[in-house]
Amino acid sequence: MDLELRHLRVVCAIEEAGSLTRAAAALRTTQPGLSAQLRRIEAMLGGTLFDRGRAGVVATPLGELVLARARAVLPGVDGLLADTARAARRRADPDRVRVGSVGAPLLGHLVLAIRAVRPGAEVTARCQYAAAPLLDDLAAGRLEAAVLGDSPGQELVPPGDIELRPLVTEPVFALLPSAHPLAAREEVDLGRLVEEVWAVPRPDSDRTREYWSTALALTGRRPRTPYEAEGRQLVELVRAGLAVSLCQATFLEVPGVVVRPLAGDPLWYRHVLGWRRDGPLAGRGEEIVRRVGAGYLDSCAASPVYARWREQHAHSAQLTGR
Repeated sequence: MDLELRHLRVVCAIEEAGSLTRAAAALRTTQPGLSAQLRRIEAMLGGTLFDRGRAGVVATPLGELVLARARAVLPGVDGLLADTARAARRRADPDRVRVGSVGAPLLGHLVLAIRAVRPGAEVTARCQYAAAPLLDDLAAGRLEAAVLGDSPGQELVPPGDIELRPLVTEPVFALLPSAHPLAAREEVDLGRLVEEVWAVPRPDSDRTREYWSTALALTGRRPRTPYEAEGRQLVELVRAGLAVSLCQATFLEVPGVVVRPLAGDPLWYRHVLGWRRDGPLAGRGEEIVRRVGAGYLDSCAASPVYARWREQHAHSAQLTGR
């Protein structure tokens, strides 16, 4: 087997993560699978790249050499791939706009906004749970625009060619089974909610679970989290009465689950729009932000619980992109 660029990326990911477990999560693979892959890479290169200990991994002298060469090579290759991809796309699909989105109520509004400002463009879309891979795709020219999101203390950092525009910061709400005793309350105390069994997102580059854990730790209690799930699967666990969780304020209640504000609003989520400065939407960003913002307000109105919260917290509910 010959050494490939993907092998260098794996070595860099392990060094950056500091452990095989965290690197496996970032690479969306299993720890045993990553360990086996590392052993094959080490066999190709003729020696051990990392010393493994209880505290994590540390690069060996050979590993330091490989990392130094990889860091010198990969940025140039990535730049070459991005430039050629953009050039090929402009030739082949001059009127194609590719967008991505995290789980948020803005994707449809973004597509409609792009169609309004670029009537002849073909718009395609794909979704991803975490914002970081979408931001990487924007930077590499694989997307022209994206709906992103982050949390306080974990704000996204834009690469050089990317414009990031925060749209609104909204509170995070509790997601409960409709038969749960707390569902009868107007708002839920996080210190009380932490006593329940939880369904939580799995730890990855989105860092949502990390943010939740930081806030929950302030209650002085540690929740039981036997269920790791996202999206529909998480909702189904709550609907079945097996767990509680958290959700975006604009989450639309479905039969079997209810949404309730958290007392004191201890958790927040920020919606962010991103687009390429050298892409087909350059120069139309302000209009797109305005149109998507108007669509967001429609989504707020469709969520009675959040609409009521916004009426009571008008000073906290302003769109930052307007």
